[in-house]
Amino acid sequence: MILVIAEQRQGTLHRASWEAVAAAHELAGEDAVEALVLGSRVSGAAAELSQAAVAAVHVVDHELLDPYTPDGYVEALMQAIGALKPTGVVLPHTYQARDFVPKLAARLDCPLIADCVGIVRGGKPAFRRQIFQGKLVAEVSPEGRFPYLVSIQIGAYRGDSAKRAAGAAPIKALNAVIDPSVIREKPEPPFREARQAVDLSQAERIVAVGRGIKGKEHIALAERLATVLGAQLAASRPICDNGWLPMERQIGSSGQTVAPKLYVALGISGAIQHVVGMKGARTIVAINKDPDAPIFDVADYGIIGDLFELVPAIISELEKA
Repeated sequence: MILVIAEQRQGTLHRASWEAVAAAHELAGEDAVEALVLGSRVSGAAAELSQAAVAAVHVVDHELLDPYTPDGYVEALMQAIGALKPTGVVLPHTYQARDFVPKLAARLDCPLIADCVGIVRGGKPAFRRQIFQGKLVAEVSPEGRFPYLVSIQIGAYRGDSAKRAAGAAPIKALNAVIDPSVIREKPEPPFREARQAVDLSQAERIVAVGRGIKGKEHIALAERLATVLGAQLAASRPICDNGWLPMERQIGSSGQTVAPKLYVALGISGAIQHVVGMKGARTIVAINKDPDAPIFDVADYGIIGDLFELVPAIISELEKA
């Protein structure tokens, strides 16, 4: 059995959890897939997850799991995995997973393969993960004690491709005994700025700008396009390094990884460090005056031209629609 550990925030299922379900179905083949959600007051997330084609949704609901702490999650997951005995565990490679999964693997004394972008079919389990900033892809097989843990890079799989069931899967409660003394962290309230922070991994449409925008004063043009598209504004690293947009809007290997339905790249050359963060988008539209820009290699639609002429024309037509 393959077990998916879903992630939820304040009772709402994280979109990347569906991507992990899609990967688990591919990995499992004819084997069963089950899911697990943990936290406090997570019945809504469990009900949503029960629409997936899984044999069961297990719930660990405990007051000490909210707010999230790595100690609390690892303690609960040690007991849940021990009870369910999966051969493999699949998680979305979110910031939260990066925090607690290495500790979980150490406690279980089992292999962890992180940030995977694909599964090798046939034979023993093997997974593809990018190395050297995405320039190479390695195939890695787990060895040692089972279960193995695998985290799936956001955008590597499409959440809407996860198999759904005709009826809801059974939801089963799992008890976990958590001693308050094992939780060594005392989470603080989020910074006030976090209220304005953008989780670009949840955006359905993104307009991203690169060096071709030329100056901070031209960011407003991209903002106008984002507004008429109902999109979030994002950027490549040079834009954020220059302070033209906050770092929270950076996409790429040192920023966020996204998989929107629509990704519009304005003046972005397409360096590999940026592409690894957005190549999972369903539809990529690139505007660049350099016909040899690498971004066109991954774009579904490419427009060679001056963005300062093209973008106002696009905005005008969208506003007429």
